[in-house]
Amino acid sequence: MASQLQKSKLAFIGGGNMATAIIGGLSTKGIDKQNICVSEPWEVNRKKISALGVRTTDSNVEASKDADLLVIAVKPQVTKAVCQELAGAWAQRQTTPLIISIAAGITLDSLREWLKLADGRVPHIIRVMPNTPALVGEGASGLYADAGVSGSEKDLAAALLASVSRVTELLDREELIDSVTGLSGSGPAYFFAMVEHLIESGIGLGLTREQATRLAKQTCLGAGKMLVESEEEPAQLRKNVTSPNGTTAAALESFEASGFKEIVDKAVKAAASRGEELGRTLGK
Repeated sequence: MASQLQKSKLAFIGGGNMATAIIGGLSTKGIDKQNICVSEPWEVNRKKISALGVRTTDSNVEASKDADLLVIAVKPQVTKAVCQELAGAWAQRQTTPLIISIAAGITLDSLREWLKLADGRVPHIIRVMPNTPALVGEGASGLYADAGVSGSEKDLAAALLASVSRVTELLDREELIDSVTGLSGSGPAYFFAMVEHLIESGIGLGLTREQATRLAKQTCLGAGKMLVESEEEPAQLRKNVTSPNGTTAAALESFEASGFKEIVDKAVKAAASRGEELGRTLGK
């Protein structure tokens, strides 16, 4: 399906970090950059994107006019207006592009309503929740496809995501997109916050900020690499480094006494609930 992606004309509506990450990933996979057009309202962002070698415009309609696959990469708050503008411009098209939406919280029902053409046609739509490690080619994504989406279209979307994601999970229920949002979509920030606090704790124990930062960053990277490369479960990896009555055991007991499990669970559910809330409030 990568070969089909190479033949396709791609449009991105919105040129923010995630769109830039995907475009960068596609470039490394041999995709013809002139087959990619990005619509971005801000000139400073267009200049940055142009430096990648792709075509740019400030017109959503212009970017989408001959696209086979279109990525909606705008903020949820403006998704409705963007979709309605595109639908109004596609009346004369014989076929509509495959739509991939990465707008958090915006449901398929809303997207179908906003993208419906005057003659009743509705493009095939796929919702995706990527995450920011896509910026370094280490992303994790969840994907849910509209019932009318064909297997080859799902494969096309998966090939697009494979340019920046190490893991792409195909979901069988749309509401699981909110679960992915809470776990991996927002997840990188949880790790960043943890490293922030590790650094501050290290400083409090006498290390310089530079020392604490280097140690904390490498610890996070090393532990992550072990998680990915080891065949053992996370719980077993934790046990392997925890000697009875040792220093790690003391730290983990402190976590448990502070309700660490409940803190994490509450945070993940809060992010998932916010995604669901966005869908309700912005889908009207």
